[in-house]
Amino acid sequence: MTNNNLKFKKHIFICINKRTNGNKSCGEAHGMALVDAFKTLINSKKINAEVRAQKAGCLDVCEFGPSIVVYPEGIFYKQIGIEDVQEIFESHICNNQPVERLKISFNEKL
Repeated sequence: MTNNNLKFKKHIFICINKRTNGNKSCGEAHGMALVDAFKTLINSKKINAEVRAQKAGCLDVCEFGPSIVVYPEGIFYKQIGIEDVQEIFESHICNNQPVERLKISFNEKL
């Protein structure tokens, strides 16, 4: 099913939430660095009109963080490091092939 009414072909939300209660959160790890890395790749490929990366508040998957979600597929990725950005970008964003090793399965336990 294709939704031709979407503004972007891919929309990447990167959690930058920082909890103040001492619990684990994505933003404290390197949330803004992930945002910057995705934006740099998008700009370098000149696909700004088709793909957007933006910071997001809590994605409610803190135990898997740092985390991102890519729409329209709704695929969540876990424990994202700066070194994973290029792979996600090339595989999923450019070639529609999700990176299986980083996908969150909501049935798994950490």
